[in-house]
Amino acid sequence: MQFPTWTHDLDPFIYQFSESWGIRWYGLAYVLGFLTGIWLLHIYYKKGLSPFDSKQQSDLFFAIVIGVIVGGRLGYFLFYSRETLLSDPMSFFRFNEGGMASHGGFVGVIIAAWIMARRFKESFLKVGDILATLAPPGLLFGRVANFINGELWGKHTDGSWGVIFPEAKDPFPRHPSQLYEAGLEGLVLLVYTQMRIWTSPVLKTHPGQIGGEFLLGYSIVRIIGEQFREPDAHIGLDFGFINRGALLSIFTALAGIAIIIWARKHPADARKRSA
Repeated sequence: MQFPTWTHDLDPFIYQFSESWGIRWYGLAYVLGFLTGIWLLHIYYKKGLSPFDSKQQSDLFFAIVIGVIVGGRLGYFLFYSRETLLSDPMSFFRFNEGGMASHGGFVGVIIAAWIMARRFKESFLKVGDILATLAPPGLLFGRVANFINGELWGKHTDGSWGVIFPEAKDPFPRHPSQLYEAGLEGLVLLVYTQMRIWTSPVLKTHPGQIGGEFLLGYSIVRIIGEQFREPDAHIGLDFGFINRGALLSIFTALAGIAIIIWARKHPADARKRSA
């Protein structure tokens, strides 16, 4: 039985004030991701998994928000659109035009974690572990928002679940790769990181391991997701066989592996770290 193919017609705006300004689903996705992170930090502290009290949680999360936004924005321009930033530096501040990179956001959060760890006199690796478990909800909501926006669509497919994206300028069904990535980067990593932090002592015994596992896991699922995603037209394939997102994920995976090895070789007790 052949099911009719759906043509994407979702509105990226929840409420629109003008042609280009309004309340967008993409903005709501960030808000939901941050609120979920705040809630998880609160639960971790109540259950003894996190050393951060209410005041420290507020300071830490403010630093995270800045890290995500500045890192994600800079990452987008540096990794995907350097020419735009060089020719029009003010484009950095036009958030209504979109443009965020998850790899850049990770770098921003890592810098924020290092700064706050020094301020709170806590283990940087442990702070990184906690923050790694907060990232998947934001990735989940963000990828769903990508789908609602009708952007970052997938390659052509003959599957009955294919979606026609008008912005792709062709009438052929495509993989809803945004939803694949929402499931892989968001839901799968959310379940995994929550299982690790709640059912394993690794947070106390091997600081850094959860963070390293997150980076490695994200890289694996991102590379899988990229196989279904259409490369950005202005970037294309970097080496004829791999696109920019997958290429960056290889370096992220190597960083994750290095952190895991370090964490396994330097357990907390051997370094006499305070948990």
